[in-house]
Amino acid sequence: MKNPYDWQSLLATTVYNTFPEAPQKPVIGITGNYGDQLCKIAEGYYKSILQAGGVPVIIPPLSDTDAIINTLEHIDGLLLSGGADYDPRYANECPSAKLGDINAERDLPELLITQLAYNRQIPILGICRGIQTLAMALGGHVAQDISEAKGYCSEKCAVNHQQQEERSVTTHTVDIVPGTVLSTLYPEGQTDVNSFHHQSVDDAGARFRVTACAADGVIEAIESTEFKSIVGVQWHPEALGEKGQPLFRWLVGQARQYHATCDMHRQVLTLDTHCDTPMLFPQGIDFSHRDERILVDLHKMTEGHQDATIMVAYLPQGIEHAKDYADNIFDQIGHIADQQQQYLSIAHTPADLWMNKHLHKKSIMLGIENGHALEGNIENLHHFARRGIVYMTLCHNGDNDICDSARGSQTHGGVSPFGREVIREMNRLGIMVDLSHAAEKSFYDALELSETPIVCSHSSCRVLCDHPRNLTDDQMRALAQKGGVMQVTLYHGFLVKDGEATIEDALHHLEHAIDIMGIDHVGLGTDFDGDGGIRGLAHSAELTNFTRELMKRGFTREDIQKIWGGNFLRVMQQVQEKKQEA
Repeated sequence: MKNPYDWQSLLATTVYNTFPEAPQKPVIGITGNYGDQLCKIAEGYYKSILQAGGVPVIIPPLSDTDAIINTLEHIDGLLLSGGADYDPRYANECPSAKLGDINAERDLPELLITQLAYNRQIPILGICRGIQTLAMALGGHVAQDISEAKGYCSEKCAVNHQQQEERSVTTHTVDIVPGTVLSTLYPEGQTDVNSFHHQSVDDAGARFRVTACAADGVIEAIESTEFKSIVGVQWHPEALGEKGQPLFRWLVGQARQYHATCDMHRQVLTLDTHCDTPMLFPQGIDFSHRDERILVDLHKMTEGHQDATIMVAYLPQGIEHAKDYADNIFDQIGHIADQQQQYLSIAHTPADLWMNKHLHKKSIMLGIENGHALEGNIENLHHFARRGIVYMTLCHNGDNDICDSARGSQTHGGVSPFGREVIREMNRLGIMVDLSHAAEKSFYDALELSETPIVCSHSSCRVLCDHPRNLTDDQMRALAQKGGVMQVTLYHGFLVKDGEATIEDALHHLEHAIDIMGIDHVGLGTDFDGDGGIRGLAHSAELTNFTRELMKRGFTREDIQKIWGGNFLRVMQQVQEKKQEA
């Protein structure tokens, strides 16, 4: 008979006789309850996570943001547990007479951790109070009592939301909306639930949709509308045994994907080849803040595990003193880098990018959007080469003295004589020729003229969205044959003709480009802060979503590195080596 106290034998048989000592499992942080000067948690939460294949850890209710952020760096999923009511003053409301007991220790810590986990795309499951936390933190509304909730009707059906029965007893049924995450977990379209609450989510907000309701109209479940792994339920699945396990298995599965995605970002270098954030410098933005006016800043790049971006000096058509305008933008970027040199550096070569990643720094590369910056003077190209630009987009939404634009008037019938000189000199100076925005004739002229491969830093597929800014299949084939790359962009008008573009549309364009050009000639140029940004890829913090979807589609690490800037950097290396040869 085995001795139950022989713990050394347990080590020998379960740990020491295999390697690795334990398989990697997703770590799920569970927000702890608080009472009687104790942080505590019902056993159903942590045992359900363990049964679902995760590793549970308890997060104490601390509002110290450094502690929260460091915690989030070490978990793969977040479970918001149940408990007492929310203090309505966090929603700028006065307490009503029907408000129950609140837990002052938990409210602020959980609002903070929910917002910060949301920013980082960490999978979240909210249970009972947890669904209310999601609504309170992320733009919804919680009624202080069910009787005050919008949509509630006690006459429809008598539902007891504050059951006195034992927790494992189910007391009513919820109807599940088809086509939702919840409907995949409970395909019958209904499930029996237990219920212990009197506050209630009565408005999910823009970031969520309602996925289940009780017969009396009370909202019982919500999920993200933004391609984030976030689900909230009003009942207590941790007390329902196997019937509650689908939700915990879902959370652990999403956490496993999140861990793998973050691990992929540690291995590969992620470069966005086109962003227009400098356009918003006149608004007084602070790149070191999480500034809601811009889509790219240090916080969002960190949250999205983004290593580098190419910031362009965009020149509006016909602007006067164009060279000085571009110089001023580059001066401001330099100032940002100087201010944040512990975390940020300007890079000029692929090797610089990899070194900065090794040093845990973000990188900015410099580009020009619209050759109008040259003011018709080839010497200004030499000037910008000395400033370190890696590419120049020859034109924008109008013809200039270099070439015709896709939105222009065919002034030159393609590339102008001055444009031919510019392209030759860009080759000699090691500056990539960017043909996004160019007319088809300009594209083919430049492709023929350039002695090095050209790039389209932010373009998409015309066959999927008929816009003159997008590339035809023939253009894409010609570009690939010359060794160039096309970077799919996230401007909704270049992805879909009607309706709202989403991450799925961007991936559709990417996969079509791969079918036409091959995996060695594609990438991503978001056009963030230049009207780029779509649902699921709204800003830099959401770029891990892109990698997650690539991995779900079976792309290998080598493929993902190519897409995430490897192909673009191959061209950059070729172009810069040509300069060295010259």
